[in-house]
Amino acid sequence: MSRARPTSPTNDFPVRQLVILSICRLCEPIAFCSIFPYIYYMIDSFGIAKNDNEIAIYAGMVTSAFAFAEFLTGMWWGRISDKVGRKPILIGGLAGTLVSMMIFGFAKSFPVALLARAAGGFLNGNIGVIQTTVAEMVPRKEHQPRAYAIMPFVWCIGSIIGPAVGGALADPIRQYPEIFKPGGFFEEYPYALPNLFASAVLVIGVCVGILFLEETHAKLKHQRDCGRELGKKLVALVNYPFSRSHEGSEDRRKLLEPDELVTSAYNTFSEPSSTAASIEDERLRTPSPKPLPLQKTFTPQIIHLIMSYGILALHTIAFEQLFPVFLSTPKADEAPSSWFKFVGGYGLPTREIGFILTVQGILAMLIQFILFPPLVCKFGAFNVYMAMMLFYPMSYIIVPYLDFIPDGYKYASIYATLVIKILFGCLSYPCNMILLTNSAPSLLVLGTINGIAASVASLARSFGPTISGMLYSYGLDIGYVGLAWWINAGICVIGAIQALWILDPSKEMNTLEDIDNMDE
Repeated sequence: MSRARPTSPTNDFPVRQLVILSICRLCEPIAFCSIFPYIYYMIDSFGIAKNDNEIAIYAGMVTSAFAFAEFLTGMWWGRISDKVGRKPILIGGLAGTLVSMMIFGFAKSFPVALLARAAGGFLNGNIGVIQTTVAEMVPRKEHQPRAYAIMPFVWCIGSIIGPAVGGALADPIRQYPEIFKPGGFFEEYPYALPNLFASAVLVIGVCVGILFLEETHAKLKHQRDCGRELGKKLVALVNYPFSRSHEGSEDRRKLLEPDELVTSAYNTFSEPSSTAASIEDERLRTPSPKPLPLQKTFTPQIIHLIMSYGILALHTIAFEQLFPVFLSTPKADEAPSSWFKFVGGYGLPTREIGFILTVQGILAMLIQFILFPPLVCKFGAFNVYMAMMLFYPMSYIIVPYLDFIPDGYKYASIYATLVIKILFGCLSYPCNMILLTNSAPSLLVLGTINGIAASVASLARSFGPTISGMLYSYGLDIGYVGLAWWINAGICVIGAIQALWILDPSKEMNTLEDIDNMDE
């Protein structure tokens, strides 16, 4: 159902607010991913593991602690954001991550490190809330492909910066003995420096969010925001010396003011019309609709989309866990003689695997930002998502058969496999977000819906790596290196079958604004 509406600022692409939200979002993957390069050595320094194999188990527990804690609280943060607004929860999530990183950096025992990571998951519900914020910023379907590509793109950037910073700053006395002398602060706390850096980045994110991020909740966005008022005063103060001498100072000042009319080219700005202003005044006078009860919120369509999201998270995190392990698994003494019973990997050193994972992040950014928007604009989020669900199993089935590739083509085969996997992943996740947003019964319950979806995905990510790792080890023991990959493909097939119950929401509604207008 579509209807003509007068042009208003809410109907156009919010460039500036998405930039501000992206700055806040960038802080989290930098902090979250910065521990990966040194977590193995940090666990080893605790002296809790009896052998190298146990170190990997404890490292997995630390990683899973965050995801499992996030599963326990994601739904509640989403529901709270429906009551108090998106902005307080986003800022609180960044502050919670900051506290977690500070405790983790100064941890001198495994229980403290585990508690710190769990605290980060408990205090941060931003995954679902950010999806809700983007949905409320960009209610128009024609803008969704571009908008929903931004946050995954930002995460890719942070996932590249974070490990690089963590690897460069961990244990500085060992890495930079000419600068950091033994016997000082960093000898007692060798992993404090990367966490102090991550905390400083998070402080920047908190400040930017408080000063410049707008509330997007339909019922709360018109309330007074002291942080935004202070941000405007600071911008005006900085721009004052240039206001008389530089004609363009007004444009710079507007960068951090509320979004105004953005044309279809996303680069021309003008003041809101008096008609738009009168619409906003009318919205303030119109009573807000009451939130829907839970039984009306979680329709069969919403439930199927959340289930699909959880299955997607389960098999994709398994790939992230298994692929580096497969690349580092020693090569088999003999060439494979059977299409099913064979063992061995590529036996690559850590440095080469790290480079491959860096290239993976770069490829993900390119596909996310360049390929995703035009594909979804042309074929629609529903059609793209269903196509990905149908072909996704092939990206897992082919991995163990890299053992059959001659050594001269091994890197070409690795990168070809990565491109296929990245393509499917970068198209599937944002399409699911778009479908979930467009299927929501009301904007006022988006926080709850996205909170539940984030919790389900976190549960999958907390158990996925452990289960896939056990299957991989068992497969090697019985001579089937592909066992874990084929089971993962089987999970993917189940996800493809389950996705058949998902409907195309575009055939019923144009935007969530239409649904809320119907409620009113």
